[in-house]
Amino acid sequence: MIEQLFKQISPEEIADKFNIFTLIGKDLFAITVGNHHHYNSMVGSGGGFGLLFKKATLWCNLRSDRYTIELIEKKQVYTLSYFPDEYKPQMLFLGSKSGRDSNKMKEVELTTIETPSGNVSFKEARLIIECKLVQITIPELKDFYSLEARRWLEDTYKSPNDYRKYVFGEITHVWIRNNI
Repeated sequence: MIEQLFKQISPEEIADKFNIFTLIGKDLFAITVGNHHHYNSMVGSGGGFGLLFKKATLWCNLRSDRYTIELIEKKQVYTLSYFPDEYKPQMLFLGSKSGRDSNKMKEVELTTIETPSGNVSFKEARLIIECKLVQITIPELKDFYSLEARRWLEDTYKSPNDYRKYVFGEITHVWIRNNI
């Protein structure tokens, strides 16, 4: 089904079709892990694209207490799905509940699809990026040298539940909606 709605492009072509700073800095996206039997999504924002170990890589920062991070550590593959603006309510819904103690994936008004690799995403997405986990790290205050970064970390990390994990994933497949 995904091949009817999306075409596969190379990771290098993402920048040809989208403004990467808008994708990472302004657009909300769903981070999804699992298969059609059991999956969970959370909303994400922030991160970056680049090369790590000579591979196209995407990184994002996720709260360390999120259920999705547990699943990413276990499954080691996941998707990032970017949506048109009209799906902002669904993205905010994904960010408002935990999949650990609710059945939010049945409540959200999105249609799941499976990639040929067996990863879950959504039919309504305009861009789907499949990733293979490379590294998860937790930044420490001593590792940051700019005053702005240190202040941001001090303001953000009020309690241990606020800590972010930086998740690095090798981009394995990229799917773009056919009409883009």
